[in-house]
Amino acid sequence: MSQDLPARASAALRERLPETRAKPASPRRDPYFDNAKYLTIVLVACGHAWEPLTHGSRAATAAYLTVYAFHMPAFALISGYFSRSFDMAPGRVRRLLTSVVVPYLVFETAYTLFYRWAQDDPGYPLSLLDPWYVMWFLVALFIWRLTTPIWLALRHPVPVALGFAVLAAVSPDLGGDISIQRTLGFLPFFVLGLTLRAEHFDRLRTRRVRLLALPVGATALGAAYAVAPWFGAGWLYHRGSVTGQGVPNWVGLVSTPALFCLALVLTACFLAWVPGRQLWCTALGAGTMYGYLLHGFVIKASRFWDWYDHPWLHTPPGALAVTAAAVGLITVLCSGPVRSVFRFVVEPRMAWMFSRRGENATTDGRPSG
Repeated sequence: MSQDLPARASAALRERLPETRAKPASPRRDPYFDNAKYLTIVLVACGHAWEPLTHGSRAATAAYLTVYAFHMPAFALISGYFSRSFDMAPGRVRRLLTSVVVPYLVFETAYTLFYRWAQDDPGYPLSLLDPWYVMWFLVALFIWRLTTPIWLALRHPVPVALGFAVLAAVSPDLGGDISIQRTLGFLPFFVLGLTLRAEHFDRLRTRRVRLLALPVGATALGAAYAVAPWFGAGWLYHRGSVTGQGVPNWVGLVSTPALFCLALVLTACFLAWVPGRQLWCTALGAGTMYGYLLHGFVIKASRFWDWYDHPWLHTPPGALAVTAAAVGLITVLCSGPVRSVFRFVVEPRMAWMFSRRGENATTDGRPSG
């Protein structure tokens, strides 16, 4: 009987080993995509900060147009890439509600209250169907991600999505309700992200592509400088019908695919130069949704209280100072301490709200974190 004890102990140990091995390892973050997320949100902040400078500077307008031609398309594309696994599983639906819907409700309300206070307009309406300022992206992300299984089921999803974008461009303006035209306008980039794989990004990061991206980017900036006096940035917002740009609606049949191709080329140039190694800013890529949601308060405050009235800000050194301030602001807002303070509204757990069925389900990658 004493000889059976080691055997029994060994058998008991073997029974426990599968349980230990079954625990999933936490996924390792890719520095390349964290760097891409951080640099993209930096461009978003710079674009918002540059807008007042465009009223008197052709160079600032050129930089603004160049960045706006691709920064939100890149944001949508990366969001799509990290939404590929969304399949309406309980865990993923739970994550969608807590990381998109709840922050939308909280920050849409907060922005409305901020406007009422800053503008001394207590009657300013709160409308959850009319996203204010940066909040449109959360509405779009919610719709895009909910429809992900449909796009993944199609044989040619990108052309279909581009068709919806064209229809949005040639349709009469639908007003602000859930930013539907902007949602459809950027939809092709999200759907394209759904179709991409890691090897597609690897192909962009070759020496040949990076060298080719330099003259392409310089040409785009030069073209933006040339058209700055007459080309309206409204073309790049996709807020409504092209008739809002003073042209017949049929122009959208041409302009929408053309702007899609332009944004795709510039996004490829941008992604080609994103570093793939661990940098000081890599960890900030996990907090870009925090930066996105919070920086709007500072941007709007600068408009409400006329921070740009000082003439020096409209000089080249002033423009550089504005850029540095925008980069510094978004960097701080993506940092760990800020995330710790605002996690309860940006990434709430809310276990009390959900059934236990989805607790152990694998969640999908987030667009910003």
